[in-house]
Amino acid sequence: MTAPLLEVRDLKVYFPVFHGFVQRLIGGGDAKVHAVDGVTFSIPEGQVFGLVGESGCGKTTIAKTLVGLVRPTSGQIVFRGKDVTHPDRKGLFHLREQIQLIYQDPHAALSPAMTVGAAVADVLRTHGLPSESGVRVLPKSEDELRAAVYQVFEDVGLRPPSFFYDKYPDELSGGQKQRVVAGRVLALRPKLIVADEPVAMLDMSIRARMLEFLLELKAKHNLTYLFITHDLATAKFMCDRIAIMYLGRIVEMGPARTTYADPKHPYTRALLQAIPSPDPERRSTKVLPKGEVPNAVWPPAGCRFHPRCPAVLPTCGWEGRDVIALLEERWLDLELAAREAEAGPVDAWEANGLIARRDVKEGDPAAVQTLIRGILNGGGGPMADAIRDVSVEERTVVVEFRPPDPLAPKEVEGRVVECLLY
Repeated sequence: MTAPLLEVRDLKVYFPVFHGFVQRLIGGGDAKVHAVDGVTFSIPEGQVFGLVGESGCGKTTIAKTLVGLVRPTSGQIVFRGKDVTHPDRKGLFHLREQIQLIYQDPHAALSPAMTVGAAVADVLRTHGLPSESGVRVLPKSEDELRAAVYQVFEDVGLRPPSFFYDKYPDELSGGQKQRVVAGRVLALRPKLIVADEPVAMLDMSIRARMLEFLLELKAKHNLTYLFITHDLATAKFMCDRIAIMYLGRIVEMGPARTTYADPKHPYTRALLQAIPSPDPERRSTKVLPKGEVPNAVWPPAGCRFHPRCPAVLPTCGWEGRDVIALLEERWLDLELAAREAEAGPVDAWEANGLIARRDVKEGDPAAVQTLIRGILNGGGGPMADAIRDVSVEERTVVVEFRPPDPLAPKEVEGRVVECLLY
């Protein structure tokens, strides 16, 4: 087998939450947003590889990292067999000729003070005109440059090119602007195009035509796409292989056809079940995730999805803060809050890794211990089975969990799945 065009190996991108000496001094200076936390995938030449997931899962961060707009914290990016993880200034300039990014918002990607012809011409003036030999040559005249831009506009369906050359972005429709953005990318003849939600800002009436247009460009110029979207229907139409992302991790990856037909990860199943079906006879009971996406600054231990997972196991990664989350959820019910008042208030509890604790300054710690054990056994589900012990140390009630099982991607029926169910 030939080497893949792009390989991403254990990529991590963290962003510091606090900056400056004072904030580090008073605490919290080491807090980081785990935007991308150990992502691995590869893309063979000529394939459309999809990254699918909710907003905030790290898709766009990966896109920006590939083109050098964001520096990775660790990991490796290999393009055409060469390590391009930390390119120098000259290397980054040439890398961007090979990897180009189509932004989500064509309105923001184009300068309102520059005609669309000038926007494309500026790219060719900076990088040179592609030649048959593959060597870029600087344009000899403005007429030659204009002719090259006309050819780009022809390629992306902006005809006649002379009509569009002197237009400003606000004189074009959304679809036409996205074609200009695609043309500006295509002008460099890149090997890999990273398309970041390229139809999200377009009207529904022209989305399908825009997707067909991207596939036409792929066939005509032998392009390779990293296609980023939150829309499962769009990914199914466009992609050969897909990777489902959740909170900075890839939870399932494989051929699009088999992934849609038989999803393995509970999160993938939940995403597919959320798609409305127009046929009443095919509608089924939906098992959807509970709660909200966790904070990426302090992601859950073990499987990132386990606090919301309908198929969660005792070994998935329960920890002390899950006890506090359970108490908060229960005490939204005023009747339960009054009955279980002896266990609270919630802010009296603190969590540290596998431990949740509360100092009982007034009352009987043993009574609080009994109450907490009853709450966990009665409403904790798999979380209750993950508890090693509920004990009293002097006047402190301590809830301790067992360590989670090691979580690693596994081959499951031709797919890579990160889940302890397998």
